[in-house]
Amino acid sequence: MISRQSQSTAIATLLATLLLPAAPLLVAAPANLPTPPQVWAKYDPDAGDFKEEIVFEETKDGIYYKDAYISAYVNGEEVRVYCKYAVKAGAKKAPGLMNVHGWYGTAFLDMKSVEDGWAVMSHDYSGLQHRGTPHTTKYPKALDHGRMNAELIYSTMPDRKQLTDPTATSHYLWNAVQRRVVSYLIDQKEVDADRIGAKGYSYGGTLMWNLAMDSRIKAVVAYFGIGWLEYYRNKGVWLYDLPPKNIPKTSGEELVLSAIAPEAHAPYIKAACLWLNGSNDHHGGHERGEQTFKMFQPGVPWTFAIQARGHHNTNKLGNDAKLWLEKYVLGKDIDWPARPKTEIRLDAQGVPEFVLSTGSTKDLQKVEAWYALKEPVSFGRHWRDAPLQRNGDTWVAKLPVANVDDYVFAFANLTYNGSYEGPIVISSDFTAAIPSKLGKAVATDTKAENLSDEESLWSDTAPVEGVGGIKGIRPLDNNKGMSCKRFNDPKWKAPKGASLSFKFYCTQPQTLILDAGNNFKTQIQITASDDWQSMVIPASQLRWGGNAHPLPDWSTVSTIAFNPAPQQDISKVIFAEIKWKPATP
Repeated sequence: MISRQSQSTAIATLLATLLLPAAPLLVAAPANLPTPPQVWAKYDPDAGDFKEEIVFEETKDGIYYKDAYISAYVNGEEVRVYCKYAVKAGAKKAPGLMNVHGWYGTAFLDMKSVEDGWAVMSHDYSGLQHRGTPHTTKYPKALDHGRMNAELIYSTMPDRKQLTDPTATSHYLWNAVQRRVVSYLIDQKEVDADRIGAKGYSYGGTLMWNLAMDSRIKAVVAYFGIGWLEYYRNKGVWLYDLPPKNIPKTSGEELVLSAIAPEAHAPYIKAACLWLNGSNDHHGGHERGEQTFKMFQPGVPWTFAIQARGHHNTNKLGNDAKLWLEKYVLGKDIDWPARPKTEIRLDAQGVPEFVLSTGSTKDLQKVEAWYALKEPVSFGRHWRDAPLQRNGDTWVAKLPVANVDDYVFAFANLTYNGSYEGPIVISSDFTAAIPSKLGKAVATDTKAENLSDEESLWSDTAPVEGVGGIKGIRPLDNNKGMSCKRFNDPKWKAPKGASLSFKFYCTQPQTLILDAGNNFKTQIQITASDDWQSMVIPASQLRWGGNAHPLPDWSTVSTIAFNPAPQQDISKVIFAEIKWKPATP
């Protein structure tokens, strides 16, 4: 069947072209390189017969379900796309929601949104066979690079030549398939074509930025994925490298960054955009992700919330996603808080401090701040709590530093509780400064001597007092062991050439696995005694995978973990006076 949206979409596009002024280009593309609108100018997601093949259909407990294959036409080839759809039975003019899975994922329905009245569509773009479902998207041989376990195409082709056509990339293919599924969603009889939103998780979040350029989409929520992967993350070019890295871009990278990368779409985005991320997530990076919004056109709504110390989780970011879609797709009157202003400055004594001025205080429940030192790799930073002192509508937190010539970073989260369902959390801008460049700065942070003094330093532990009144920590969960991820922070970082030393108390012998950086391991024997014992472990004792080349130096690792060997019980061991033992001159 031919899409009932094809004709109306074509007319709307023509009118928009004739009647509306051209959007200003906020970022000039490199000479002779295409922009995203040029890449997508000839692609019509409504063109061609869907060739719908329903493989499952039922109405149960008031919900209509349909699983089907449809055809998407990309680069002259036909892709059979597997889709899942659900909506309340008998619904009319229901808002539509695209629900896009992450890397190596598969189509799944957000049933909470269905219960809230949305018509939800999810599709598979991974092309992978998953346990529990016999269905997956089928790519033709010419587009086999759409399968995520095939050889994917980004800035280089399979023959290792540089990319010359942006439509040849896997990312373009996945975006084209996604746009076609939007057409299929709009074609459902229950769906209101004027109220379409989308949300994507992980790599699905990465795909959202192309979809946000689609005039049919009113709002998107991107979890984690925001781009800045090609060249930047792949080659370790971090925004706050000291000194900055000067790594030339290949011609293929230049083309991807101009035409395909998510951040390249920013000047042309029309939908209201919400980004939810963890400060230590590996996608794109905390601070680079925020650069995307600086390229938006005036008047396009956007905001973001970053979970401090979050990796691939956003459970502390309120009800942002639901409320954002309800505000900008359903048109609900939700008063979204204005963004705060922040800066790092020196106090009267020369100590760096973080200053935050709220954009709005109505319904403001709490303000929290964190800071980190030196580390340029966004997902490798340790974020310390930065206690705030309030003075009217301004909050100030002291940021003790170890070296005034290293970067100090800070940001804050503001939580608002209103009449809407659940809190709204917004993050301040990422703020960075080198204290010595702000004036006469002083370093007041001291290096930790005892790595077991701070109770929160090691995960899944509790403080305990052992024989002779020595205070230590005991692992609580034998399945988890105990770990610390803060050794990138100058306060706890190992001096070059140091060894790891600690005391232990245990009345039953145990075998433990010491793991550094999740790659270097060694087995250690905890012997039994009625008194405290000591152990010193040089870096060279740990081996890659347990038996390959040795760990070069303790100063190179950010994570250390003690885990039980099979059939052992680490909860019977008390650790104390975990320290770095300097190298002997």
